Amino acid sequence: MSIFDTIFALFNGTAVTALSIPTILAIGFILGLLHGATPDEHTWPITFSYSIGSYSSRGGARAGLTFSAGFTVQRAILAALGFLGLAAVYARYNLDGYVYLAVGFVMLMAGWYLLRGSDIHLPLDDALERLFGRFFRGHRHHTYTAGSPPPAEAAVGAVPLRMALFHGFVAGWGVGGFAVILIFVLAPQMPNVGWAALTGAMFGLGTMVMQIVTGILFARLARIKKLRADQVQTLARRTAARTLYLGGAAFMVVGAIVAAFPWLQNYYLSTGTSIPNLNQVGYATVLVVLVVGVIGGTSLWKAYREVTATPNSRGVPGPPARPP
Repeated sequence: MSIFDTIFALFNGTAVTALSIPTILAIGFILGLLHGATPDEHTWPITFSYSIGSYSSRGGARAGLTFSAGFTVQRAILAALGFLGLAAVYARYNLDGYVYLAVGFVMLMAGWYLLRGSDIHLPLDDALERLFGRFFRGHRHHTYTAGSPPPAEAAVGAVPLRMALFHGFVAGWGVGGFAVILIFVLAPQMPNVGWAALTGAMFGLGTMVMQIVTGILFARLARIKKLRADQVQTLARRTAARTLYLGGAAFMVVGAIVAAFPWLQNYYLSTGTSIPNLNQVGYATVLVVLVVGVIGGTSLWKAYREVTATPNSRGVPGPPARPP
């Protein structure tokens, strides 16, 4: 049986055993490619946010690479733990809700970091300033006179890629269809824990390749025609800030609901395909559409309106025109 026949058998729930080490590593990498290409709630919303805040295709690729690097390390650890018996824990408990809460918190903090020093105020902003503001001294909200740019917005800069690295590590603890195959089927067949970890790393590397491509595509969304470089920078930063902030809040709300009612995983609409992430429409799919489609799309449109409304030299909207 070929590698692709084996993968289709895994998707259909057929028992697959006695695989060679090269075959398992190759399957792990291919599954990673598919994982990165399909709309997954642990990758797409986060990659969208970091990539679109990076201003350029190269920055989007770097964002996808950095996020996936943290994810790859986590998947290596997860596969090793799967070899050691952690699969039994995931088989009994649905940990998605708790992972969503952690991922959402990191997204919220990254978005809040970008909002500091801008004129954008969102719910809970002041409360977070009081709780965590002392850890970000030097980046505070500013008011500015009409027609002048917010002085600290440029100082805050792009989304810190160290957050993307940490974010990838946190997000990887969510377990979907691909991860189930990784920790339940592939990792346990390896001869020792080192080979099992390498299987997880191959899965992460496959995801990394596709996330770099996805990051480039998402970053290109920020390149709106006829905008100057400084306007694109402002648009990208504001879009990323709102998407991370509001998307993080959405992750935390959904995470709290799923943690309280884990049986929700049993309710979904089947799509008739056996490919994970495409085989059903459930709360994970809703989260992808909500964060990337609704919040991300709305944030991009709103930021575009802001930078094109009588922009000044830095692409920041100037004061409304006064009647003569």
